[in-house]
Amino acid sequence: MPMSPRILLASFATIATLTVAPAAAHDRIIVDGYRAPVAPNNYTNKWWVDYQTDISEAKRELRSDLRRATDAEDRRDAYDEYHNEIADAKKDYTKEMRERGYRVVNFRENRRRFASR
Repeated sequence: MPMSPRILLASFATIATLTVAPAAAHDRIIVDGYRAPVAPNNYTNKWWVDYQTDISEAKRELRSDLRRATDAEDRRDAYDEYHNEIADAKKDYTKEMRERGYRVVNFRENRRRFASR
């Protein structure tokens, strides 16, 4: 006896769900019963582009400050300013993503995740 089209379609939908869901599950976490997607850390995300621009600007400024440094204290101040700017950029990016309902992974964790693909 042939299967009805509804049963066949339902079985294909079930199989597709069972094979696709585990692949996508590693990119999600449950927060208060809601699965928050991982923030897209690529150039389709304008806040990621802003973050990358801030990092680039901080690096250029560090190089400039180090060229003008005359003693160890100037170099230390330049590095302190650089680290503060990097921390501020990460904080701003994280805040923007959380406001939009995204989970921001640890930046090192994110590099490892994409390196293993």
